Amino acid sequence: MSGQIPVKPTADGIAAAAKAATKGKGLPPVHLWNPPFCGDLDMRIARDGTWFYLGTPIGRKELVRLFSSILRKDGDKYFLVTPVEKVGITVDDAPFVAVDFDVTGSGQDQVLTFETHVGDFTTAGPANPIRVERDPETGEPSPYVLVRTNLEALIDRKSFYRLVEIGSHHEIDGKSWFGLWSSGAFFQVIPSSEMP
Repeated sequence: MSGQIPVKPTADGIAAAAKAATKGKGLPPVHLWNPPFCGDLDMRIARDGTWFYLGTPIGRKELVRLFSSILRKDGDKYFLVTPVEKVGITVDDAPFVAVDFDVTGSGQDQVLTFETHVGDFTTAGPANPIRVERDPETGEPSPYVLVRTNLEALIDRKSFYRLVEIGSHHEIDGKSWFGLWSSGAFFQVIPSSEMP
């Protein structure tokens, strides 16, 4: 109807639409939804994985889990997507934090399965790579693992220290690298020559 004033999206409205869309098992098919962009929501995910709405931490884990299930990254921007609306949110670093992992096998047969702070599990491998960014000034590493399409988890410090303990050296194009094996793929962490 013409003359209607558009309604500004709210977290409650997005949550209700997400609940309606996520009935059933598994993650909703947000990659298939193409709703209109309805503006930005004052929602932010901090580097430590805390979700904020209107500057206040969202304390309900089930609500954070619900929002995380409808998160999508298009280009460099993050959105909450339902079948009827798409709203922009701010993500300080990565939207997820990998807080633990399990390891099976060893050497090239090793498999690393990570758990995020919202209860997602991802097995590192060719489809879900591990990558490490290093601060250009301090050299401090920031390790990430791909959780699902374009959405990464920052691997927390305690998990990264455990990963370093099970890492190994491997030669790539004539250069020795320290890194991690998972699902038959080797992920470079640091040149062997730069190991402390």
